[in-house]
Amino acid sequence: MMAKQATATDLLQSSPDRSHPAQRLRVAFFSDSVAERNGAGTYYHDLLPQLGEVTSGVRMFQPSDKFRVTRLTVPMPGDPTQRLLTPNVPRLWKAFRHFRPDVVVSITPGPFGLLGHALAKRHGCGQLVGFHTQFEELSRLYWNPVSRRVANGYLTAANRVICRSAHATLVNNRGLIPTVRRLGADQAAVVGTPLPVEFMRAPVVPLRAQLKQVLFAGRLAPEKNLGAVIDAARACPDVRFAIAGDGPLRRKLQRQAQDLPNVCFHGWLERHELQALMDESDLLLLPSRLETFGSIALEAMARGRPALVAAGAGIHEWHSLKDGLITLHEGEAIADKIKDLSTQSVQARRARSERARLAAERLNRDTIGEWADLILKAARSPR
Repeated sequence: MMAKQATATDLLQSSPDRSHPAQRLRVAFFSDSVAERNGAGTYYHDLLPQLGEVTSGVRMFQPSDKFRVTRLTVPMPGDPTQRLLTPNVPRLWKAFRHFRPDVVVSITPGPFGLLGHALAKRHGCGQLVGFHTQFEELSRLYWNPVSRRVANGYLTAANRVICRSAHATLVNNRGLIPTVRRLGADQAAVVGTPLPVEFMRAPVVPLRAQLKQVLFAGRLAPEKNLGAVIDAARACPDVRFAIAGDGPLRRKLQRQAQDLPNVCFHGWLERHELQALMDESDLLLLPSRLETFGSIALEAMARGRPALVAAGAGIHEWHSLKDGLITLHEGEAIADKIKDLSTQSVQARRARSERARLAAERLNRDTIGEWADLILKAARSPR
């Protein structure tokens, strides 16, 4: 009973501060990512509704997820389902002038991000940059040396343009600070990651007495190290492995797991479907080789699920989250970690679950406050 009261109290405290001085400011976000199709898209999909309560208004300018004929498209590294699209400049310019933002946030170094930067300069808006993805690192995994050199040349030049003009460049782990400094950022600010409101509002489903199902959710791509998940499924036949998401490795992984009855591929899920699958699971897996933060682990914690996360993921830098995270070190097998967790008492596992939930909610509340402070400073900074 006391645990439920603590969670409810913390959730009420996590409501945005509507008295913040940023309440009078309007903020425009420019992103080349479609909403909820990758980490950056999901980040702002979760951020904007909450940030809208502590500002005068927020608006996202990004590509539509509906097909349309474009004059130029370029595939994103490693995933042909995501492409850089040329924006409809006259339409967006008109919408921008009608919205009249005080601050512009450029999230990506693509055409939309650069358009946001140009409009901010022309209209005298404060500027921030969200630096969430190491595109140069991804290009090493996917592209040949010639393509990589061309792509990295463009990415470096575009990032320098937007970072040098911004009041601050926002990163979600300290390891990215040297990178944005090299790109010309005068100030680098480390900010947290928001949660989807519905993940915090819905009552938590208690963990089962025994660990029966684990979940991976994300892009099915080389940087996610999904071969280690299949190996774990083969070594743990009594545990169900749910794999949610889509990406370039889906067919290959399905072939590798075709003889494993304890592996189920769910495809790309809507957010409420993902929440339901998370609630049915006892542990989240995130064994990525490259993970700037690892938002899905934070979402699992918000649902009272511990997360087994590779040591190199940026989420480990947030020490306030350590009670909900289990570190997968280099050379360790997922199967061994699952077996260790299976030997823990249900009381110990449920206590970790409650701590994970509270830590995730606190980070969400602090993140909204940090964003509001940075928006206010950007609006007041010299143009």
